[in-house]
Amino acid sequence: MAVLGADRSGSLAGHAGAGGEKTMSEPKPRVVAVGEAVIEFIRGGDGRFGIGCAGDAFNVAIYLARAGIDAAFATALGDDAYSDAIVALAAAEGVASDLVLRVRGRLPGLAVVDTDATGARRHHDWRGEAPARELFELPDWGRVAEGLTRAKLIYFSGITLSLYSNNGLGRMLAVVEMARQQGVKVAFDGNFRPRGWHGDVSRARTVFMEALKRVDMALPAYDDEAVLWGDPSPEATVERLQAFGVGEIVVKNGPNSALVAAGDKREHVPVPEVVVPVDPTAAGDSFNAAYIAARMAGKAPNEAAAAAHQLAAQVIRHRGALMPRAAAAVH
Repeated sequence: MAVLGADRSGSLAGHAGAGGEKTMSEPKPRVVAVGEAVIEFIRGGDGRFGIGCAGDAFNVAIYLARAGIDAAFATALGDDAYSDAIVALAAAEGVASDLVLRVRGRLPGLAVVDTDATGARRHHDWRGEAPARELFELPDWGRVAEGLTRAKLIYFSGITLSLYSNNGLGRMLAVVEMARQQGVKVAFDGNFRPRGWHGDVSRARTVFMEALKRVDMALPAYDDEAVLWGDPSPEATVERLQAFGVGEIVVKNGPNSALVAAGDKREHVPVPEVVVPVDPTAAGDSFNAAYIAARMAGKAPNEAAAAAHQLAAQVIRHRGALMPRAAAAVH
C-alpha cells in the first residue's frame, strides 16, 4: 500500500550523443503504465486501519520514476479529495499525471485488506463504479491514446485488462497496435487475479490471447500462468508466449530463479539472496519496474533480471507496496 501524502541489450535504451550524454534537444524516453489506482484501507498490527493507495500498474510507474525513468500513469479518477490525493502522491514520486482523466462526480475504487482468524489476508473491494474502468470510453479518451502513441514503452497487466468492457478493450488494443506500428514497445505482466474476471477464465484467456499478439516484453509470474493456463513449468510458459511472437520473456518464480528468454537464448537468473518476506506486496511490480529501467539503460536481459531481483528483495523487507526511500539507500 502506498501511503497517501508520503514523501516523495539496449533495444529500449535511449539514443545518446557524444560521450554517451543525451543531447539537449532530445526528449527523455517515456514509459506509460496503464491501470487503476484505488483507495485502500489495510489493518495494521495494532488492529487499526491505515489509508493509502494501491494499484499494480501504479506501483510500477512509481518504481520506474524512482529509477530515473520518465514515467506516466494513465487512468481515470474522480474529482474528489481522494482522487486529488492519488494525483498528489504521483506528483510527489515524480510520476506524470497528464494522462489521468478526471470525471466530475465520481469516486475511485475502494479496497479493504484484513486478516481472518488464521492470519491469512482477506481482500475485499468495491470497484464496479470506478471511472478507471471506462478509461477508453470517456469523452477525452483520445488524449490517452495520443499519449500512448508517443511513449517509448507502454506497460499494462492482466489486472488492467480485467477493468474494461469489450468496447474499451477493443479501443485499447487498437491503440496499442497503432503505437507498435510507430515503434513503441509493449511490456505486459499477466498478473492474473480470478476475482477481477468474476471467475470467467474463458474470457480472461481470450482477452490475454488478443493482448499477447501485441506484446514485445512479457514479465509473468509462473504461479499466475499455472493457474490461468495450466503451465507445468516456467519453460512451458516461455514456449507458449514465444508462440505468440513475444521476443523477450522473463518468468518470475518467487524465491526460485527467474527464467529469461530473449532471442535464441534462455538463462536462469538466480535470486541472489532468499529473503523471508515481511510483506510480499509489490514484489512483482518492483521487479518489473527495475527490469524495464535496466533494459532502457542498455543492460542485457540477464543483468536486468539480476537488478530486478535485488529491488524486489528490498521491497519485501518492508510493509506496503512502496518501501521508504531511505531504506532503498541503505541496502
